[in-house]
Amino acid sequence: MTGKTPTSAASPPRTPRLACAAAALALGLAAPASGLAQTLTIGVGAAVTSIDPHYHNLAPNLSMGMHIFDRLVERDARARTYPGLAESWTALSETVWEFRLRRGVKWHDGRDFTADDVVFTLERAPRVPNSPGGFGTFTRAIARAEVVDPHTIRLHTHRPHPLLPNDLASVSIIARHAAEGAATEDYNSGRAAIGTGPYRLVAYLSGERVDLVRNDAYWGEHEPWARVNYRWILNDGARTAAILAGDVDLIDQVPTSDRARLQRDPRITVTEIAALRNVFLSPDYSREGPHPQVTDNAGTPLPRNPFRDVRVRRALSMAINREALVERVMEGAASATGQWLPEGAFGYNPDVRPPPYDPEGARRLLAEAGFPNGFRLTLATPNDRWQNDARLAQAVAQMWSRIGVRTQVDAMPFTAFVPRRSRQEFAMQVGAWGSSTGEASNLLIAILGTYDRQKLTGASNMTRHSDPTLDAMVERANATLDDERREALLREAVAYFADRVPLIPLLQYTNTWAVRRGLRHEPRMDERTIAMGVRPER
Repeated sequence: MTGKTPTSAASPPRTPRLACAAAALALGLAAPASGLAQTLTIGVGAAVTSIDPHYHNLAPNLSMGMHIFDRLVERDARARTYPGLAESWTALSETVWEFRLRRGVKWHDGRDFTADDVVFTLERAPRVPNSPGGFGTFTRAIARAEVVDPHTIRLHTHRPHPLLPNDLASVSIIARHAAEGAATEDYNSGRAAIGTGPYRLVAYLSGERVDLVRNDAYWGEHEPWARVNYRWILNDGARTAAILAGDVDLIDQVPTSDRARLQRDPRITVTEIAALRNVFLSPDYSREGPHPQVTDNAGTPLPRNPFRDVRVRRALSMAINREALVERVMEGAASATGQWLPEGAFGYNPDVRPPPYDPEGARRLLAEAGFPNGFRLTLATPNDRWQNDARLAQAVAQMWSRIGVRTQVDAMPFTAFVPRRSRQEFAMQVGAWGSSTGEASNLLIAILGTYDRQKLTGASNMTRHSDPTLDAMVERANATLDDERREALLREAVAYFADRVPLIPLLQYTNTWAVRRGLRHEPRMDERTIAMGVRPER
């Protein structure tokens, strides 16, 4: 029930994960006799930047965090919520939620998990120093936490907030006794990385890998993998070569150019699912005046920021042939879109279609906005973070150049891209967002919500977009308890977004993995690559 939050939850089995099985076959060779003594090796296309689960709201970090830490509420592969460390939750009133916590849960060091750890987590999560994109979005509704007893906590919200359990599915719970006074570096070293999750941290080697061992005292489903080697293989060709050579058991972000070949290989199984992640283009709003990356055709910075004019944003959107991007760049592993969620997700507006490709109309709008001869622009993009990120940027640059917006692409590693993005250095940038709540308000608050440290909105708003009308629409929707009415309000916000074009949506990704024969993999809409989703075949 994506995006629709229950007022209470029973306590079903730990997860809807694939069931454990006995032995697997490794590329035609018999596996060791004991399926519980195996090592799983995963090759991922994006690096984990920190073990601190509250440092950066970034998909690779969230994937890793799922191994070491748990959350009060969890999400399955289709982004539906189910009980985690909280075995149930109930709305006692419009502004009070009661969470009953599991008994007998142990931290990795053997100490008991209690409600006090939840209080500590909620205090720390939105306030991690130097966070490039934090978790305040998910805790901002909470006014105070009330501990009823060691296994019962009541969360009081500032106003009605029906999505609170959904929000909390994004917040990893940490141990007060291990984390109090600890910095992000203490998680990376392992000192503070004490969780309740199915795996324990052995080593984090920045830029290389994470080594994990099974937590045999885990409260949930027993894992079949004694060890997990989690390696980053950022080069697309190297990732494909690794799965074909048997060096790894699973890869994510299957290169679109290799997808068909891997699907034909009898040693490999390719798994896919429609993604929650949308790729888009973000203009800069942090300046009213000149930006060195936006100039006239002679190279002189424009006296005003052209992206504050909706006609310019609409023109740039109309100049993009999204179907060509799907066919030629993504090779079918995506779909054109005019919003940021796949069809069927909570808040998806079926009336908002991908903007039609209309280069002539785009030229007319540019002329109307005062740019009959266009202008020059630099488009920034990572070249190793999202599937075909730099290739998409190059294709868009060519399309924009055809309407007179002569575009140069500045492609760089994601590690260089993030700090520059955080400093608002880019005039226009490629971005991508996977709605971790599986519903429409997540992007509206985190990416497009007015950046406000006090209100904890705009935590990932790196362009400093601000629209009070849109903020008010989202606030009204998120205070509406009735699911049907809330979804209607969110659809209105999506329609407003489509008219104002605060960012330019391009594509909805298809998430793709390749796994060796003898293993089963459960693909996830949230693109998380986790050992818990891999099981030996029966």
